[in-house]
Formats: sequence, structure tokens, C-alpha cells
Amino acid sequence: MHGNCTRRDLLKTVASAGALFAGTRLGRGAAAPAAPVAIARCKTYDPAELMPAMARMFDQIGGLGRIVKGKTVAVKINLTGAYTYRLGYAPSGDSHYTHPAVIAAAVSLMGKAGAKRIRIVESPWATTDPLEEYLLLANMEPRDIERAASNVEFENTNYLGRARKYSRLMVPTGGYIYPGFDLNHSYEECDVFVSLSKMKEHATAGFTGAMKNCFGIAPVTIYGSNAGVDEPAPQPGGGRQIFHSGYRQPSKSAPQEKDAKSSRQDGYRVPRIVVDLVSARPIHLAINDGVKTMAGGEGPWIFGADQVVNPGVIVAGVNPVNVDAVSMAAMGFDPMAVRGTPPFETCDSTLLLAEDLGIGARDLQRIEVAGAPIKDVMFDFAALRKERRARLPQRRRG
Repeated sequence: MHGNCTRRDLLKTVASAGALFAGTRLGRGAAAPAAPVAIARCKTYDPAELMPAMARMFDQIGGLGRIVKGKTVAVKINLTGAYTYRLGYAPSGDSHYTHPAVIAAAVSLMGKAGAKRIRIVESPWATTDPLEEYLLLANMEPRDIERAASNVEFENTNYLGRARKYSRLMVPTGGYIYPGFDLNHSYEECDVFVSLSKMKEHATAGFTGAMKNCFGIAPVTIYGSNAGVDEPAPQPGGGRQIFHSGYRQPSKSAPQEKDAKSSRQDGYRVPRIVVDLVSARPIHLAINDGVKTMAGGEGPWIFGADQVVNPGVIVAGVNPVNVDAVSMAAMGFDPMAVRGTPPFETCDSTLLLAEDLGIGARDLQRIEVAGAPIKDVMFDFAALRKERRARLPQRRRG
């Protein structure tokens, strides 16, 4: 179904040999589920182009009705970093935020498919302001999203929000780093959880997609630099440095790390914590916005990230590992890549870790791709990455 590449063949050979020593890894990967993934070409955010493209894409994965009809839907968008960050003069939705037109289109189509309630959720940087206010500060119009369907609401999930207590979601497998998490109530009070991410690179985790987007569901009142020691802080402050470096534990009221002596290296911790979060709060629908995005990292603050690009693609499916695998391929990366190879030069592969737990398959040979073929939409982020690293002096990440 898809053309093989020499590197993938080599990796498969290495994986097969490694299975002799790695127990059941190969068996778990082979048993990981695979579901159809749709690719939509879309060069602009003009609703006249965007809406029909996304409607076809959802039809190709079996229709939205079977997923959202009569259900309460939580849609986790990607608003990483403070709203003041800009990549040159580009709007945030063209570089590192999920574009508001994609959010509105998804909400509209879910409403038409019969969703009972749609809650837009995100953990905006260091504020208890309503999410609508944060969107306005980021030069986005929340009313366009709110009016896209009936019963649309917003929730800032970076703190307790509109609840009396945090919801505890446990990792069914026990977790790589954490056995469970205390999260805003919105992540428990939904029938369907949607990850609506920006498709881009990531300085620590290599790649941002539907799974990495869930890094932001953890409230910084518990998992942030200014988190309370015994109890959650009353309001959010700082970033999730606890996740990155493990220099301290979360608030004692929440589940603690399984092994405080495990590696503190961010390339080890972050991919595993992402998989723990996705295991605790499973994704029912994954959508990666790659119409316009940025090259070089997850936000304008990343050294060397200086380019807005226009891949003109959206990827969607019901399995986040499958969707992220196809998205990586559309970016010119091999989803079968392991640590030490692009884009995972200094980190473990989130896709591999998730596949090992049986969340989903990353092998393109096992994933049915509908809509545009990968080869026809590929935008070579891998080549840009190689060129950028050759011309820029290497700088250690903070």
C-alpha cells in the first residue's frame, strides 16, 4: 500500500533481532490497533475550502455521527506558550496555535453530526482568565467558535476551574512515570475526547501531534513550577518543568512518580509522560492541523525556529498513534524512527512507547490511508531540519 524505504527495512530488521532480547515488544507492536486515517488537502483556512475538505475527511474515517452523536465532547486545542509570542508578524494560528478556523469547522461539523455539548478545553499560560478571554488576547475570535454549533462552551483547564475538586484519572497499565493524574473535571466529564493539535516539530519530544498535545491537559497548579507542595496552588503559574526535569514532585495530594530515581533527562521523561497522559485520558478522535505551521520547533521561543510553512494538509483518525504516524510521514519523517534518528535525535519516540503499550500501530504498512496519498502531500520538514542544523550553531536546550 505504501512504498518501503531502506531505513524502514533496516529498522524492522533491527527490531526483529532486538525482540530476542526485548521480550514481547515486537508482539505488542504487531498487536497494536490500526484504524483508517484520512488526509485532506487544504491550502488555506478559507471556510469555503476548509469545511468541505474536513467533511470529506471525517466521512472517510466512518463519519462523525458514530463518534459524537448524543455525546458530550471535549476538544483539546493547542495554545502552547504565552499569547504574546509571535513568529515574526505571523498570526499565532499560522505558526504554533491550532488555527481558530479549524476549531470552528470541527465544532460545526460535530454539531451537525449530533453532538449534545461541545466543550473547548486548553490550559493557557499562567492565568485563571476564561479561555475565551485568552483567545481574544491571542487575536482570535471565540464567538466564531461558539456560534459554530449549539451548546458550545469553554474551560480553562490549567487549574480547578468550575469544579469543587480535581478528577483523578489513573493509567490502566500502571504508567511509565506516573500511575495517574489529577486533572480538571472537563477531562472526566466527557463521553468523547478530541485532540485537535498543530502538526509541527518539538525541541524536546521531536514531534508534536495529537498525543503530544495532551501534555497540556495537566494543570500547572499541581504539575507546574509554582505548584503547591501539599495541595494544588490556588492559581496557575509557571510551566511544567516538573515533567521536563523532575526536579521536584507534584503536589502531594496527587499521585507521585513511581520511581524518583529514574532518569531526569527530558528526552526520556517527556515522551513517557505524554504516553501516560494519553493512557489515562484516551483520545477518541485525533486531528492534526498542518495547513500552515512552523518549522524548527513547537513555538517561536525555540532557537532557530524562524519559518512559517504551508504544507496544506489536515490529518484525522480515531487512533492517535495511527494519526501521528501518518502525520510524521507527511512531514518527511519515518514514523518507525527510534532514538538517535530524526526527529528523535535526543529523545525516545512517543509513538514507539505508545505502540509498546498497545495504544496504536505506527507502521504505515498496517494503516489504511484514505483521501490524498502521503507522497502527494509530503512537505519535507526533515530536509529543512537537516539544513537548519547545518547552518546554525548547536545550542543546548534550557
